[in-house]
Order: sequence, then C-alpha cells, then structure tokens
Amino acid sequence: MSIEIVLRAARVRYGPLEALHGLDLPVPAGTVTVLLGRNGSGRTTALRALAGTVRLSTGRVLWRGADVTRLSAHERARRGLCFVPDRQAVYASLTVAENLALTTPGAPPPYPELVPLLERTAGTLSGGERRMLALSRALLAADARARARVVLVDEPSLGLAPPVAARTYDRLAALAVEGGAAVVLAEQRVPDGLPTGTLVHELRRGSLAFSGEPAELA
Repeated sequence: MSIEIVLRAARVRYGPLEALHGLDLPVPAGTVTVLLGRNGSGRTTALRALAGTVRLSTGRVLWRGADVTRLSAHERARRGLCFVPDRQAVYASLTVAENLALTTPGAPPPYPELVPLLERTAGTLSGGERRMLALSRALLAADARARARVVLVDEPSLGLAPPVAARTYDRLAALAVEGGAAVVLAEQRVPDGLPTGTLVHELRRGSLAFSGEPAELA
C-alpha cells in the first residue's frame, strides 16, 4: 500500500485555538479513508490542511515524498487534488453547465437529476441539488483528462436523499478501487457499503483517537 499524501506532525491554529495537535495522517493511494469525528474534532481542518486552504502553524504536508506544505490550494489542484468542502462548494452566479465546465468542459453531469437544470444558476438550486453539483467536480475530476490523484470530500451525503447518497458512495469508492485515487471522506459516522480495505481514523479534539478498519471500530 503506497502512501499518496500525508500530514506530518500537523498543527493548525485559528487565533488562540489549536484545531490540530501534531497530527500524523497518512493517506494511501487506491483506498477510501474515512476521517471520523464529531463537530469540532478536527476532521474538516485535516481536509483543509491537505487541500492547502488552511496553513499549518507547524508540521508538513508530503505528497509522494515531496514537501508541498508551502504550495497554495490552486497549485495543489493543478497537481491533481480535488477538494469538495461541506459548504460554499459551487459558484452561485454561474449556471450548472458552467460549474461543470470548470472541471471537464462538455462532460455530462454524473447525476441525471442535474440534466434538466443545466441552464439554471447554481444559486437557485436546492441544498441537495447544490450538493450533487459540488460532488460532480470530484467525480468528473477522475476522468482521463483531469486524472485526480487525491479526492477530499467533506460530508458527501449532506442534503442528499438516501438513494442518491448510496450512489454517491459507490461512485466515490470506484475512484479509489478502479481509478487508484486516494479518496478521503470526512464523516460523523462510517457510511454503509464502503469497499473492503477502507481505513478509518477517528479524531477527537484535534488528535488521533483510533486508526483501523471499520469492523474494528464497531
């Protein structure tokens, strides 16, 4: 199992508060990794640290052995990292089609539910529709042109109906199992139906409390 990207002794501060306390977090390629924890546990901050949308106060981010700690979020995106945050993940003033074209021009939306909405501006969509649009970035980024190597998604099922959520997890799992991407999901609980070999890291107050397989956590 090769490590794609890793946090080494990562600390992140928001003013006087420290959100990550020297976190070591290896993320293997071709694997689904779940960051588990309640609100305030540090799971979202860990994703942001990997993506480069927050800076480390100390520690490093290594991508295939190269130190990318000082690389900006857009530079990491150019290298093949796709980050889908839990909120403000779409461009509200652009249409659905324009949002999709930012990732892969001309590609059909991964969710059939979005096809009738292509000319609608993203700001007029429901919460679930906006979530499908945001997730489409990650799913389209794995095609032959974009070649996403690291896919980070904060709460994939937020606002989705259960059948749509199930399809989403199947597609995200395929990015890892079939596409070889390192897929990291921030969740409050372990989703059903994840593939064999899924890894779980439980965070509590910015520190690692458990690492292993889902069955061991149960």
